[in-house]
Amino acid sequence: MFAFRQQGARFLRKRFLSTNTDFRRVTLIAGDGIGPEISAAVRKIFAAANVPIEWDPVDVTPVKTPDGKTTVPQAVLDSVHRNKIGLKGPLATPIGKGHVSLNLTLRRVFNLYANVRPCQSLKGLTTLYDDVNLVTIRENTEGEYSGIEHAVVDGVVQSIKLITRAASLRVAEFAFEYARANDRRQVTAVHKANIMRLSDGLFLQCCREMSEKYSDVKYEESLLDTLCLAMVQDPTQFDVLVMPNLYGDILSDLCAGLVGGLGVTPSGNIGKDGVAIFEAVHGTAPDIAGRDMANPTALLLSGVMMLRHMGLTSQARQIEKATMETIANKETRTKDLGGEASCSQFTDSICSKLA
Repeated sequence: MFAFRQQGARFLRKRFLSTNTDFRRVTLIAGDGIGPEISAAVRKIFAAANVPIEWDPVDVTPVKTPDGKTTVPQAVLDSVHRNKIGLKGPLATPIGKGHVSLNLTLRRVFNLYANVRPCQSLKGLTTLYDDVNLVTIRENTEGEYSGIEHAVVDGVVQSIKLITRAASLRVAEFAFEYARANDRRQVTAVHKANIMRLSDGLFLQCCREMSEKYSDVKYEESLLDTLCLAMVQDPTQFDVLVMPNLYGDILSDLCAGLVGGLGVTPSGNIGKDGVAIFEAVHGTAPDIAGRDMANPTALLLSGVMMLRHMGLTSQARQIEKATMETIANKETRTKDLGGEASCSQFTDSICSKLA
């Protein structure tokens, strides 16, 4: 499995960053709930592995603009623009009220147009499926998450799905480039063009056009519902999946469930101008915050993706190997993975393997 994640970074590193291993500053958004705990665990593990990184911690408590809308503080914008790369813990998102999702805000502000979520079976962690090895690539800036909605009349709300040719071509090209760079055999475009003929039809058209430029990569299409059925029957038949925003949000979580859940699934958001933010995509788990029970694996493996993106492959390989050995041992797993270890015990186990 280590080879997969090494390969999984080749395209990102080649396209967005050099392989320079000089000392680098990285923006750190600890997040809410268990975020500070798992961020501290990652920092401790990175220090044990002698990763040449200086962290630049920032607070993303939302601020109001003069027009009454909310956004992230200017210090966050300055830090990410300056460093070009960041690691982010989970952020709380209000349900139906309050400020706009800060996760969405960060994607829009930095034009993080492609979300990359590798889902691969972990050795020693028993799940319903074996040998899962696939990647979801999600268009990250538009679709139903464009934030275009309004009340038509009292009791009737309209939410608009936005699909553009430019964004669809961009993420389709990313998917094919990723597949080619990582020796992936197939790209599957996921859609509902049978119902949303214009919006998903445009997305599908862009994927078809892009596929003609990558004849070495097999191209297929699948309806979202059909693919979900096939996924739970046999996930090994899929390789790289590319899709609009909402479908990607749902399907990437489904895929995470095949390999152990969001607690062991890394994620990277790739944008224009070399900006990339890697993140844990699970919730903030406020019920266990401060109780030394959190599992830092998702944020840690996202950090491993980040290191490979930066060209720090040796440290990435070390940390990933130590993490997998710790997960394989039931005595050092956290409770959500069927073990009894605390967050600090899990972290110390990984650090001991890096000494």
